[in-house]
Amino acid sequence: MKVIIALGFLLLAGCQTANHETGENDPKYPWWELVFVEPNYMRVWVEDSSVQDINNRVFFRAGKSTAASGEPEISTESARGWGTVGGTGKPVTGAELPKQIFVRWQSITEQKTYAGYIEIPEEARQLMATSTHRRCPETPEKPARFMASLYVGLAPGGVLQAWVRDSCRNPIMIARGQAKIEPLGPEQGKHGGRYAYPVSEKAKQYIDKYGIPYGSW
Repeated sequence: MKVIIALGFLLLAGCQTANHETGENDPKYPWWELVFVEPNYMRVWVEDSSVQDINNRVFFRAGKSTAASGEPEISTESARGWGTVGGTGKPVTGAELPKQIFVRWQSITEQKTYAGYIEIPEEARQLMATSTHRRCPETPEKPARFMASLYVGLAPGGVLQAWVRDSCRNPIMIARGQAKIEPLGPEQGKHGGRYAYPVSEKAKQYIDKYGIPYGSW
């Protein structure tokens, strides 16, 4: 009888530990967010973005017009690579997990406009779901992520790259895409071909010193 009672306590403790680590009951937002990122100095302006979810519904104007980046001191070639993948985005209200993302954006640094798609694979969707339903095994005392995130990087040359965060909040690269030049130019030929804003003085100084690091993204 004592053995049965002891076994019962062990099973109950095991269930409590499992529930504690799953994060199923942790607070979570019903939607996921779309975040745009850019390399240092390589500013973009997102003219249009849309999401196709796994139910093939399309959500227009899905993301913000600006992207997360920086203009640090010009002492290293910090525009190479993506740097820190982060920033805040915009929840895609009503959407299930993403299947495809469309973006049309102005590459301010190049004064060119690109349009293209990036396909989101199933393993990325699984990571997004897990991130809000499972606590990080390394820190089981901390709640799971409140909201799943999809980060889409936009770089000169029309490069698109996507990341999601796992349950331990690490960015995981999950897809790449290649956009094409938008033949109508900025805002599809509206506003006399003017871009949203000029290249910043600091970006000009960086490009004069190091150039645009094509091939590093």
